[in-house]
Amino acid sequence: MSSDTILQNLFSTVETRYGKVRGIINGGVHGFQGVPYGDDTGGPARFQPPRPPKPWIGVRDCFGPGHASPQVPTPIGHTYAQLIYFDRAVSECGMSEDCLHLSVWTPGVNDGGKRPIMVSLHGGGFAISSGSAALYDGAQLASGEDVVVVSVTHRLASFGYLGLKGLGADERFDTAGVSGILDLVQALQWVRDHAATFGGDADRVMIFGQSGGGWKTSMLLAAPAARGLFHRAAVQSGSWNRVLTEDEGARLALALLNTLGLGSNEVARLVDLPFDQILAAQTVIGALAFSPVLNETALPHQPLDPAALDFSRDIPVIISTMLDDAGLFLDSFSLDEEGLKAVLSQTYGDRAGELLALYRRQYPAKSAYLLHAQMVTDAGFRRLADTQAEARVRHGAPVWRYQWDWPSPAWDGLFGAAHAMDVSATFNNVRDPLLGAGHATGRKLAGGLSSAFARFAATGDPQTPKLPAWPRFRLEDRACLILDENPHVASDPNPALRAFWNTLPPPVSVLG
Repeated sequence: MSSDTILQNLFSTVETRYGKVRGIINGGVHGFQGVPYGDDTGGPARFQPPRPPKPWIGVRDCFGPGHASPQVPTPIGHTYAQLIYFDRAVSECGMSEDCLHLSVWTPGVNDGGKRPIMVSLHGGGFAISSGSAALYDGAQLASGEDVVVVSVTHRLASFGYLGLKGLGADERFDTAGVSGILDLVQALQWVRDHAATFGGDADRVMIFGQSGGGWKTSMLLAAPAARGLFHRAAVQSGSWNRVLTEDEGARLALALLNTLGLGSNEVARLVDLPFDQILAAQTVIGALAFSPVLNETALPHQPLDPAALDFSRDIPVIISTMLDDAGLFLDSFSLDEEGLKAVLSQTYGDRAGELLALYRRQYPAKSAYLLHAQMVTDAGFRRLADTQAEARVRHGAPVWRYQWDWPSPAWDGLFGAAHAMDVSATFNNVRDPLLGAGHATGRKLAGGLSSAFARFAATGDPQTPKLPAWPRFRLEDRACLILDENPHVASDPNPALRAFWNTLPPPVSVLG
């Protein structure tokens, strides 16, 4: 084999609007990592709407990930972080405000392929991680399902969601509270403009995300600027149904300013500070406190406001949860039955006994820790997902539901049906420890779910021969695909548990 042939089989070069990019071909998949879709967001551009990337001369090698948005790494000793490698989200790619980039995996470039395009929005709330994390590697999905996969990195926490408009800041900062959402809109515009170049179909774009990625997907469903840029969506353990009001965003922004020793009339000084000072201040406040702020042009309605639902009623959506999602928040692994009774009594008072008896009737052998995790999941993640699905169906939108019940073999099953297991399954990354690193059931479920998502991206319907027939969610039968060792469809799974939680005030978010 000649050296020219070797190079042709190893490297792939394509022309974007801003310059040429070169990626690596592996197993027939062309991979491009760290492709800019926007310019540096630091200095004078901080808190501004995203700008197009600066054009470059020559060929830009896109062989590895770009930087993550500034963030504090998850502690290396955090058990759940170890499970999903979140402690390495920064160390693997670094961080800076020059973070508007994406990665593309495609079976072909400039080949007229017209493949469905699947755009992944990463998890980590609105505060941590990046699209370059190993969880979002799209090579296996692109290869197995003949789709184009895109993973996006964008601004996070105060860098992407600082409600400065409510403080009376000048017009430069009108959209500071939704900068991270506008980043995603610009990324989708990049996808539209370069779809054909990377072998995809701009008229068949699906956005999907788990946890914080689901929150962002929920926001884009309500964002006017995203209209027409995507055609299907999936919200996985991330039904975020409320954003900050302008007043709430302003109070949080003022807290950040005050932590930095600044007053409400000194907003303009924020663009002159080193990013690490802002990072430190947002960490004092709590990075998870920062989320999108209502904005009359970019995000004018709450996600479940009738106007927002009407706006996106033609978008088919998959909405899902894991059986034990909330385990990521809990570390009381040695909790026993008496300890669980005490925790429930403190939280639910005289209803604690009723609650425990209800769950024990259905899950007599489940550990106290995992039973508590499921309760917190049902009270938050699952109830918010129910609310989102019900609201969309009432407004005529097509909805499919799934619930993942198969427990992860990792860490001796410690986390049960763990938060983020379905991320690896969606990408068909079966070597992930979450799926048992090649476990037979993990392979089967990953093959089924990745196929269903690819079919959904292609047609707006997730039917695949690798899973049972999957009916739409309707209020009269509440059909839900259950992913366990023997995938099946259930009508209204666990109605007694759902009825109990509906007697309590609705949750504000999955965090409280």
